[in-house]
Amino acid sequence: MAPLRFSANLSWLFPELSGFPARLRAAGSSGFEAAEIGWPYAEPPEALARAAREAGLRVVLINTPPGDREKGENGLGAVPGRQAAFREGLEQAVLYAKALDCSRIHLMAGRVPKGADRAAVRGEMETVFLENLRHAAEVLAQENLVGLLEPINTRITDPRYFLDTPQQAAAILQKVGRPNLQLQMDLFHWQIMDGNLTGNVREFLPIVGHVQVAQVPGRGEPDSPGELNFSYLFQLLEDEGYTGFVGCEYQPRGDTVEGLSWLRSYWEMRGRPQAGQ
Repeated sequence: MAPLRFSANLSWLFPELSGFPARLRAAGSSGFEAAEIGWPYAEPPEALARAAREAGLRVVLINTPPGDREKGENGLGAVPGRQAAFREGLEQAVLYAKALDCSRIHLMAGRVPKGADRAAVRGEMETVFLENLRHAAEVLAQENLVGLLEPINTRITDPRYFLDTPQQAAAILQKVGRPNLQLQMDLFHWQIMDGNLTGNVREFLPIVGHVQVAQVPGRGEPDSPGELNFSYLFQLLEDEGYTGFVGCEYQPRGDTVEGLSWLRSYWEMRGRPQAGQ
């Protein structure tokens, strides 16, 4: 059983540093071998690629653009009437992914329109999502890229998000039927929506292309107080043969590096040399 590989989500970690290049350097100095960036689009892709190389990091995940944040958008994949904007955003994401040598893009589903009843628009939104995903699969296949679907919990984080359970996401993936579209498993969201993590990890891991972690409910470090036993969950992922990256998508309770003691302990138990050794 190989040890897990962790990536620093730089949209969340190192908030004490300004800009992604500085955060990339900090992640590399902290011992990470990989990083992920939710929305890298405020900085030129070449500058980010150079900073990642200098830090010795692989960029392993980015998101498609969110759309118009001022209008409350958080992804466009399933939003009726926004198909053209989704496809434009996908092209931008592919451009960044190629520049960063990043193989995975989270295809954000987006929110149920304001004032709409979720049940009433579910069928229309799924139809739009399937259409956009089939298009995305073709575009990504041309560049040897993988698209990911991430359920986001609607109980705490985003009450109007369209895609909110692993079961819903897996059913959509089955309908699309493209091998370069996979599931993104954020254990924070999965625990809040469904629990049953042992069963869900075992059931869905064969179609999972990326994992993310944070404690529940506070979304802090894995060793912060909360519901989840990450020693058990990390061992479960190892036992089930997961070989992808585990993204650290959490809100540090204090200094990011000090808060990485849980990861240094994991590396020590798995016999990995620490940064600087």
